[in-house]
Amino acid sequence: MLRIFKKYYPIRNALFVFGEGIFIFLAVIIACRVLLGGDTLLFQIDVVLKALLITITCQACLYYNDLYDLKVTDTLTELGIRLLQALGAAAILLAIVYFIFPNFIISEGIFIISIAIIIVLIVSWRIGYTHVLRLGLFNQKIIILGSSNTAIEITNEIREKKDSGYEIASIISKSEWSEQTCSLDVGIICQSSYDNICEIADQLKVKKIVVALKEKRGAFPINELLRCRVNGIEILEGNTFYEMLSGKLIVDQINPSWLIFSEGFQKNIIQRLLKRTTDLLISFTMLIALIPVIILTAILIKLDSKGPVFFSQERVGEKRKPYMVHKFRSMRSDAEKKTGPVWAKANDDRATKVGQFIRKTRIDEIPQLWNVLKGEMSFVGPRPEREHFVRELEETIPYYSERFSVKPGLTGWAQVSYGYGATVEDAIEKLNYDLFYIKNMSVLMDIMIVARTVKTVIFGMGR
Repeated sequence: MLRIFKKYYPIRNALFVFGEGIFIFLAVIIACRVLLGGDTLLFQIDVVLKALLITITCQACLYYNDLYDLKVTDTLTELGIRLLQALGAAAILLAIVYFIFPNFIISEGIFIISIAIIIVLIVSWRIGYTHVLRLGLFNQKIIILGSSNTAIEITNEIREKKDSGYEIASIISKSEWSEQTCSLDVGIICQSSYDNICEIADQLKVKKIVVALKEKRGAFPINELLRCRVNGIEILEGNTFYEMLSGKLIVDQINPSWLIFSEGFQKNIIQRLLKRTTDLLISFTMLIALIPVIILTAILIKLDSKGPVFFSQERVGEKRKPYMVHKFRSMRSDAEKKTGPVWAKANDDRATKVGQFIRKTRIDEIPQLWNVLKGEMSFVGPRPEREHFVRELEETIPYYSERFSVKPGLTGWAQVSYGYGATVEDAIEKLNYDLFYIKNMSVLMDIMIVARTVKTVIFGMGR
C-alpha cells in the first residue's frame, strides 16, 4: 500500500496510472517511428519532451473526465464516451500550447496516429485491469473483528470500491449483521467465537486484523490478539483503518482517546508559514488576474436585480473569532426577510438568474480572496459557517467545535469529496472529511485539494 496524505492506496492502482502514462508515451514514440523512421528516436530530447507533453496533457484530461474513477467508467460504453471526450479536450489544450510555443508542435500525421494507438492501448489496458479487479488479484486479505457501525462502514466501503485493494476473508463477531453478511458472500468465513483467531489468520493467509468491536470492556480478546501481533500480524483499530481506507473519519464512532493518541494534528510554525505564504501568493495573483471577471460580474448583477453587488455576512473563523465574509450577491436582497437564517441549497429558488450561474461556476466566491489576503481565511480549510448554525450543530454533532482550530477555507477536503449539503446529516458527513483534513493537513494536500477544486468548478459539482 502507498501512503499519500495519510490515506492508503493499493500499489497496483499507482501502477495502473503509471502504466497508462507509459502507454501514451510509447504511442507517440511509435507514431514518430512509423512516420519518421530512425533508430534513435527515443534518445532525441525534442521527441521525448513532445511525447511527455502529450502524455501529461492526456492524463490530466483523463483525470478531469473521471476516467480514474472506476465507479463512473464501469461499462465499456461509458469508458468509450469519456475517453473520446478526454482526448478531444487534450487536443484542444495541446493546440493552445502549440500556438503559444510553436517549437513543441508535432506533425498532424504523428498526432492522429498517436491518438489511434492511444485509444487501442488504453482500452486494452483498462479491460485487463478490470479483469484483475474482478478476480481480486493482489488484494490484501483482512479479518474484521466486531460488528460496530465502523465495521459495517468498512465492509460497505470495500464492497463498493472495486479498487480498494482489500478483501474481507473473515468476520469474527457475535451479531446478526455478521451472519447476514456471510450469507450474502459465501467467500467470507464467519465465526462467533474469539478463539483461534491466529489459526484462522494463518489458514487464510491474512496479515492484517481490523478491530471494530461495539464494546471492548470484558469482550476484548487481549491474549489472542497479542499472540497474533507477536506472530507478525498487523492489528489495526477500526477507526484508524477506516480513515486510511476512505479519507474521512466517523465522528459518531470515535472517542476522545482515539483522537488524543492518534497521529496528526501537527501545526508547527514552518507548516503555518508555508500555508500563509501559499495563501498570499494564490489570493493576490488570482485577484489581479480575475479583475476583468470581477468587473463583468458586478455589471451583470446590477443589471439583473436590485440590491448591492457584494453580499457580506458574519461567519465564525479560527478560534471562534467572528469576521465578515464577502461574496458576490447571488440571491434576492430580501432572501431571508420572511424565513430568517436558513441553509442555502442546490437550485435555491431565492437565487437570481445571474446568481444561479455564478453559484454554479463558483464565481460568487471570488471576493473571499480578499478575506484570504487579510488572513481571516485560508485558501484551503473547512468552509465557514454562521453563528446561528454553529450553535445548532455543536449541540447535535460531536467534535464540531474542532473545526475552529484552523482557519476556514475558500475550498476544502469536504467540498471536493462530498458535494453540496443542506441538512444536519450533510453537516455530519462534511465534518467527517473536515476532521480528516485538520488531522492530516499539509501544503501538498492543499495543492491536491486545489487541483480537485478546479475539477469541481469545471463540472459544476460540490459546494
